[in-house]
Amino acid sequence: MHNSSKAALQDPLWVRYCLMTLALLVVGLFLCLPLASIFFQAFAKGWQAYAEQISSPDALAAIRLTLLVSAISLPLSVVFGVSAAWAIARFDFPGKGLFTTLIDLPFSVSPVTAGLLFVLLFGAHGWFGEWLQAHNIKIIFAVPGIVFATLFITCPFVARELIPLMQEMGSEEEEAALSMGAGPWTMFWRVTLPNIKWGLLYGVVLCNARAMGEFGAVSVVSGHIAGLTNTLPLHVEATYNEYNAVGAFAAASLLTVLAVVTLVVKSYLEWQQQRNRQHN
Repeated sequence: MHNSSKAALQDPLWVRYCLMTLALLVVGLFLCLPLASIFFQAFAKGWQAYAEQISSPDALAAIRLTLLVSAISLPLSVVFGVSAAWAIARFDFPGKGLFTTLIDLPFSVSPVTAGLLFVLLFGAHGWFGEWLQAHNIKIIFAVPGIVFATLFITCPFVARELIPLMQEMGSEEEEAALSMGAGPWTMFWRVTLPNIKWGLLYGVVLCNARAMGEFGAVSVVSGHIAGLTNTLPLHVEATYNEYNAVGAFAAASLLTVLAVVTLVVKSYLEWQQQRNRQHN
């Protein structure tokens, strides 16, 4: 009876082969082929042309700006994510459900719309535009606007990874540490952080990848000033629009490498999380 039930749940051999073939075709056609074409186009004119495009002043400026924006927004997103997860997982307060919902707002709002919101707030004709101009503070079409837009897009990643993890973890170990005389900071560094470190790193990796690859929101607030406000994704678009295919695909190859590295690290962190849960 057991064997017949098990056999009934198994798909016929031809169905399994058809599904596997279809999956491989989809992966090859929509993932592997585009990735291969990026590197083929990038090196179409040889290594020297590739190196010249990557080391051009505009490309180097775009790389520096991308790294700068990520270096600023990533720590701020981590601080917000850990604080929000701590508050939601450990405390009850009025508006907790609304706060939890608002964390997901950047996931549901179009990045272009998010960029437009910052223009309406800090642009020349925005709510704070006159005050900013009077004090010679420039946010839109400058680095601060790019950082704000990136922060808005990336802030949920760490929080959304840590909230369920900290809720599942409970507070017994932390309460035990406090009862033994540990201070709040000691408790966090010695008890909480070791328990959430893999989830935190997972959120950081996703946050960093999104910060470096964000296009829509940054495109609206940047002004597309070559050498000044073009991040790497914007540089890809600008270079391609100038009919410089090698330069565009060369820059795109850097983003592709970032995506592949992110997937590898993401898989490793997922494995570590599962291993840690099994040990606990």
